[in-house]
Amino acid sequence: MTRFTDKTALITGGTSGMGLATARRLITEGAHVVVTGRTRQRVDQTAAMLGPRALGVVADIADLKALDALMNTIKTRYGRLNVVFANAGVGTFAPFADITETDFDHTVDVNFKGVFFTIQKALPLIAEGGSIVINASWTLHRGNGILTLYSATKAAAHNLARTLAADLAPRGIRVNSISPGYIDTPMYPVAALSETETAVITDRIAAGRFGQPEEIATAVAFLASPEASYINGQDLVIDGGLVNAIPA
Repeated sequence: MTRFTDKTALITGGTSGMGLATARRLITEGAHVVVTGRTRQRVDQTAAMLGPRALGVVADIADLKALDALMNTIKTRYGRLNVVFANAGVGTFAPFADITETDFDHTVDVNFKGVFFTIQKALPLIAEGGSIVINASWTLHRGNGILTLYSATKAAAHNLARTLAADLAPRGIRVNSISPGYIDTPMYPVAALSETETAVITDRIAAGRFGQPEEIATAVAFLASPEASYINGQDLVIDGGLVNAIPA
């Protein structure tokens, strides 16, 4: 497949998990991909692994000056963007009463402020007909007592996708979000869970297993491609049935 031949994509948080899998997928379909991360070593290792069609940039998306530098680098190197996957995020998992102001500021800075300004600062580079995909979460669809802060930021990110879909429609730019379920990534690795913990989680999922980053990458590539040209302002839940299906 060559849906992204000579297209340029930006993937924030692209050094591991869903971001890295999506970078691999888009490169195999012909794209040039810019991946960001917060440490030089990880960024350089990822770019080397992905090959000559990848560019790694160290950038903390919560830092607006870093975002400005990122966009200047993309403009100098490629001149434009066709795809933005606003993927970078952090997790704060604690009961509501235990969340501190520091927790709040850090989580909002990355999961909402960072996403908001990544898109705003990328906008001058996004070509007509471009696509933006925001990584939200299944947790915005179901209440969970230890995910109040995380879920709220992901709900804000999804709402941003809907409002931007309307705002950017005159430029032919589509904006959607995805809501992954339990995905086996460094943020939530299956290997770190006990057999009991794994069983408790998978028993809630109709598919009976964790998802893989490559399954998210397939969905992101579809939403970013011309095949999804009439899909706009939507949230695609990719969760094996966790939200809407009750296992037998």
